[in-house]
Amino acid sequence: MAIGVWISLFVYFALMIGIGLYAMRTSTSTSEDYMLGGRTLSPQVAALSAGASDMSGWLLLGLPGAMFASGLGSAWIGIGLLVGAFFNWLLVAPRLREQTVHYGNAITIPAFLANRFPTRAMSLRVVSAIVIVIFFAIYTASGLVAGGKLFQSAFSGLINIGGLGDYGTGIVITLGVVLVYTVVGGFLAVSLTDFVQGCIMMLALVIMPAVVLFGEGGGGFAQASQTLNEIDPTLLSWTDGLTFIGWLSAVTWGLGYFGQPHIIVRFMAIRSLKDVPVARNIGMSWMLISMIGAVSLGIFGRAYAVRNGMQVDDPETIFIILANLLFHPLVTGFLYAALLAAIMSTISSQLLVASSSLTEDFYRLFLRKEASEKEAVTVGRVSVLLVGIVAAIIASDPNSQVLGLVSNAWAGFGAAFGPLILLSLMWSRTNGAGAIAGMIVGAVTVMVWITLGWNASFMGGPGIYEIIPGFIASLIAIVIVSRATSDSGEYKQISR
Repeated sequence: MAIGVWISLFVYFALMIGIGLYAMRTSTSTSEDYMLGGRTLSPQVAALSAGASDMSGWLLLGLPGAMFASGLGSAWIGIGLLVGAFFNWLLVAPRLREQTVHYGNAITIPAFLANRFPTRAMSLRVVSAIVIVIFFAIYTASGLVAGGKLFQSAFSGLINIGGLGDYGTGIVITLGVVLVYTVVGGFLAVSLTDFVQGCIMMLALVIMPAVVLFGEGGGGFAQASQTLNEIDPTLLSWTDGLTFIGWLSAVTWGLGYFGQPHIIVRFMAIRSLKDVPVARNIGMSWMLISMIGAVSLGIFGRAYAVRNGMQVDDPETIFIILANLLFHPLVTGFLYAALLAAIMSTISSQLLVASSSLTEDFYRLFLRKEASEKEAVTVGRVSVLLVGIVAAIIASDPNSQVLGLVSNAWAGFGAAFGPLILLSLMWSRTNGAGAIAGMIVGAVTVMVWITLGWNASFMGGPGIYEIIPGFIASLIAIVIVSRATSDSGEYKQISR
């Protein structure tokens, strides 16, 4: 492996760890500092942190891989996500920032739900914390799979820690660096590194498709389109070969946004309510540019591979293959760093949210109610390590698919928390009994749907993405149970 690649990666790793050390010195004295950055995020940092923690390795591996394999029909996932993200910023962000402070200055999603619905406070904190820890272990594993695939593809035969091979070594290195800056620096470190990583990701997704199209061996749009039509004319069609169920399963990914704790926690941490519209504009612009880049990379990368006789065994590695093939080693190292940035930004956010729930909603709730702030920060750091280890065990299978793991965890959170977050913020009649019912019904529906294989094939036809029945069932459960049980005046009107 060229020395330039190692130089770029070393600089990237050093920068991430340096940010973690800076954050440790400025914002880890209390649990609110460690887990929410003291609610001081600027709109720029909040926007890119939400975007980078959202997209993960899926943006540079999963989505380009899907585009490479099946063409523009897979882009409906990205379109659904763009719409969902916009409404998440529009509907949830301002209300959640305001109401988490209004209802007892909550610093975790379970704590907010407990404060919002005091009649079911204990049950809500426990159930929501369990859902968060379970699904985040799976979600974090998807990021580690992406890290393993990067090292397996890019450093084949060159690294092998403890006999783990390239894939296992990739998991260890990826998790190790994330743990360093997350454990020492907490939420502020995660958010600041997310900002830097978001910039790197977007730049990489502008550079890579441009070189694939217009660099040596590219041939531009016309040549790429001709090649794709020769392979399969449906690759450039948005609808050919796409059933209504397939389209619906793709665009409904956007429903998941309302229930992703690692994303909406950024709304809780933003500096002030008036910063939300600015953050929304920045975040949506970043997301649009990055999505276009990822779609272009996958679809035009297929044309480039065919025209130049490239063998691509795993479509999800097209970014890695092209980065190694087309660029100077220093730039290749930067592009690898962009992929690691996508992976690490999400892993760190998920680890921190999961550890926050373990600390605030288990340790402080059941084991040490009188725990000091210093003790809570220490427990949070230990919890980050524990969740990371569990995720690494789940990710140990090199045959795991990034997109598959992400889709399961995304649906679990979207169904369990999405309808509940929306209704708790916007429908005053929602009560604690309805909240518990909706969360349990949503999570169980998703798990049963996956277990029965109905996300792959339903009643002899194409599979239905599990977030659809999960979200609908959760929404219905909240409304029916809330209306059937007494409203204990849990909604507190915010004075303007």
